[in-house]
This record gives sequence, structure tokens and C-alpha cells, in this order.
Amino acid sequence: QVHLVESGGGLVQAGGSLRLSCAASGRIFSISAMGWYRQAPGKQRELVATVTNGGSTNYADSVKGRFTISRDNAKNTVYLQMNSLKPEDTAVYYCQAEIRRFRGDYDMDYWGRGTLVTVSS
Repeated sequence: QVHLVESGGGLVQAGGSLRLSCAASGRIFSISAMGWYRQAPGKQRELVATVTNGGSTNYADSVKGRFTISRDNAKNTVYLQMNSLKPEDTAVYYCQAEIRRFRGDYDMDYWGRGTLVTVSS
């Protein structure tokens, strides 16, 4: 079994900051890319940011310059530092990871249950 558990969501005023964390645990041989996605009410889930195991990052245009994704490979943890938050950033944020459970396994996508971020105006 593999589990991804997010933390760090909450209520913040516009212009404020939050830091999300997501720790992967269980039977893990290796983790390739890790990422954050979000889903606002009535909208589809969208990419926020991803980071490879080598540290290469990718961001949605809407968060570039405001959000920073990072990871600690030793802890199987990915972070999302969110600054200058806007009301339109309000959403449930989901952690995602491409994980191999054992040598010879294939990369499989695993998801956390999500953490709610609410930005008030």
C-alpha cells in the first residue's frame, strides 16, 4: 500500500501565504515526478506545479512567480509554497506522485485526498 497525505491547507486572506506538504509512505521503491493539482468548485482539476526527482519544475501560468514547488527525496515529501494568494486560488489541492513499489515495477500515479485552501478577499 502507498499513501499520500497532504497538510497545510486553511483559510488565509488575499496577499497571504501558505505552505502545503505531502508525504508519501508505504511500500515505495522510487518516486519519479511529484506534483500539485487543484480543483475549484464547479471546475475541473488542473495542474498547479510538478517537480521531477532531478529537481526540474513546471508551473501553471496562473501561479508562476507566486508558487514554488520543492521536494525532499529523503523524506518522500513534496512542498508547495504559496505566496501572494488570490481568491481565485481557492480550491482543494491534491498531491500526486509517480511511484514504483518495487524493482521492476512500473510508475503508477497515486493521489492524496486533498487539502482545502480558502483565500478570502
